[in-house]
Amino acid sequence: MPVIKINDADIYYEDSAPNDVQKPVMVFAHGLLWSTQIYDEQVKHFQTDYRCIAFDFRGQGQSQITKSGYDMDALTEDTLGLIAALGIDKCHFVGLSMGGFVAQRVAIKRPDLLLSLTLLATSADPEDPKNMPQYRKLVQAIRWLGSKRVSNKLMPIMFGDTFLADKLRKVERKQWLTMLQGNRKGGVIKATMGVIERKGIYEQLGDITTPTLIIVGDEDVATPYAKAERMHFAIAGSKLAIIKGAGHTSSVEEPEQVNRVMSQFLENCV
Repeated sequence: MPVIKINDADIYYEDSAPNDVQKPVMVFAHGLLWSTQIYDEQVKHFQTDYRCIAFDFRGQGQSQITKSGYDMDALTEDTLGLIAALGIDKCHFVGLSMGGFVAQRVAIKRPDLLLSLTLLATSADPEDPKNMPQYRKLVQAIRWLGSKRVSNKLMPIMFGDTFLADKLRKVERKQWLTMLQGNRKGGVIKATMGVIERKGIYEQLGDITTPTLIIVGDEDVATPYAKAERMHFAIAGSKLAIIKGAGHTSSVEEPEQVNRVMSQFLENCV
């Protein structure tokens, strides 16, 4: 199991071509409550032409649960530490939801590291105050009942109606539900608090000069289209793509659409 010590945390990562220094590098940062697995279809699609590196944030997936270090700036430092430790000079960076919060900070702080930036289902704003009571209740429920008891309530946040209603994808839905249920309580609570208490960075988006693609599902209730459009207008030259029939986890729900728009974008970044 590939694990590397970054800022006193054991960070799990997967590297499709660790010894291939010729391929351009793609780094994938996952969303809250998930892991590297949300990018399985993207890695499968891009690994022929790119060295694909996906990692688990501290407290999630297979990375270590630590006492602290879950705010977005700390997670950004973890990410930069991983990139440095793996000897990566430049990369195409992909971030979904929480991974997108971090991706934006990487682009602002270390633009020299990036060849391109892809932001999926994310926002540059702090958490909407109207959502805070709901999310704090969720944290309390996880604290007292564990992830398994509340996982069914998370599915409509993570996925769109099309995916949830598709009878042919029942087995797939069960697999993702099982992953939610398997989250470790301590890590999930810390990670969720880091997300809901995050600071907004919208005012800094004008500093991003990296070629940027913004992707949003047309059924995303967690970070709806308006959030994506707001980032699009703030990042000069950015591209905006809408994924039909997808909610907050478009990389899973509609991987072919996501791979297609990413491929088109990356071709123009060369």
